[in-house]
Amino acid sequence: MTDPGADQTSGVVFPTGPDGRRSTAAVGRAVVADALRPVDPPGARAAEHETNWRTGYLTHVRRTVEAAEPAREAALAVAGAGLASLHTRMRVAGPDGEADLGTLATAPARRTLTTVDLTGQAEPEREFTLPYRGRRLRGDEVSRRLDAWVAAGVVEPSCAEAVRTVLAHPEWLALPGSTVAVLGAGAEMGPLTALLRWGARVAAVDLPRPVLWQRVLDTARRGAGTLLVPADGDADLAATAGADLIAEVPEVADWLTGLPDDLVLGNYVYADGATNMRVSVAVDALTLRVTGARPDTALGFLATPTDVFVVPREAVEASVAAYADRSRSAKLLGRPLRTLSAGRLLQRAYVPGADPGISDSLVPQQGPNYALAKRLQRWRASVARAAGATVSLNVAPPTRTRSVVKNRALAAAYAGAHRFGVEVFEPATSNVLMAALLVHDLHTGGGPAHAHPWQDEAHAAAHGGLWRTPYAPRSALGLAAVLGLGAARG
Repeated sequence: MTDPGADQTSGVVFPTGPDGRRSTAAVGRAVVADALRPVDPPGARAAEHETNWRTGYLTHVRRTVEAAEPAREAALAVAGAGLASLHTRMRVAGPDGEADLGTLATAPARRTLTTVDLTGQAEPEREFTLPYRGRRLRGDEVSRRLDAWVAAGVVEPSCAEAVRTVLAHPEWLALPGSTVAVLGAGAEMGPLTALLRWGARVAAVDLPRPVLWQRVLDTARRGAGTLLVPADGDADLAATAGADLIAEVPEVADWLTGLPDDLVLGNYVYADGATNMRVSVAVDALTLRVTGARPDTALGFLATPTDVFVVPREAVEASVAAYADRSRSAKLLGRPLRTLSAGRLLQRAYVPGADPGISDSLVPQQGPNYALAKRLQRWRASVARAAGATVSLNVAPPTRTRSVVKNRALAAAYAGAHRFGVEVFEPATSNVLMAALLVHDLHTGGGPAHAHPWQDEAHAAAHGGLWRTPYAPRSALGLAAVLGLGAARG
């Protein structure tokens, strides 16, 4: 697959193939194969020979998780090989031609970004509150909501425990002594708004778009924290703020390394199609440059729930019990639907007794570029954590963001998801919940130490119920979309 956005000639780009085109499919296929090769050579060969990457990627991306599950060493081998492949294959284009991605580690900046401080006018919030369905929950209300989510299988118990810890330590919210760099400051799922309400110091990075920056600056003024803005000057700040991460890795890296306090590098970038891969690879190159200059930098990520994860035995058991306890009508309808669909609809989520299990919630509509961009972040988190860095990576719930609801099929599936035990969150709830988990992780050294990277990813997951639903999520997606079509149109 060649994305029209992939043939741009500035910054991080896909390599040019023998036919002169920049094929995103060729890179995705090769990177997944390279990731599998150290631990699953047959899987690597299967990925290399996949002729329809646009739909066939689902099997091979899942295989990277299955191959990594048996041992910590296997997981780190997959992550390391996948990262190395991306950094070897992706290129940097500039006025003088193309160069290896590694040149960004030492490339000089072409301009110097100055820092403009903007302090909010409000008082910092002194307690943790959670917006939920038009209300702002506080104190015992938050605890009861967490209990309800755990009982419904919407979040893992460790997620509720982490949020309760933050609830008991409101002094943590402002993250004293830290500067959180929010890459993708305007992203719906980013923590910028919550952190500024709590009085934190936030360094914002996003594209130089005045409308975007006006919204970010207004958020800062209404908040209680301090916003650090990269700009060419403080006159007409919205017009001069920002930087293009795809094309300005050295500039942003130099700016970040000069910021005060302990640095947290939070990756919340998102773009459509191939551009998502380009910006994700650029952020990874930026991460290497910043952590090389400031080795004590902490890293923050949000994992998408629509991915493949290894999940604990307890999640498998909950799903198996839900399958056994499904309603009489569901049982009566399930068999003919599976027969008519050749087994594609309403498959049980796990083999009973699996320990651990594999939850496959990949959504074909999101495409291979999205899947690989998110996998890149998980690989970096695993490798960085193994090297001793403080890492916060938490699975976020399904959320009605603009990027989701503009896709009709996804919007309809989300509208009908509750019929299958999945709760889809509003952005305001997700933002605050995930910001609280970030605060928890930064105050606890990244959370508990686990023996295997999959356990780090599963800890404190807020998957919305996708891990504990009775059916394999993709096998229920079409029915959820049909059931939710009316609500999505409304």
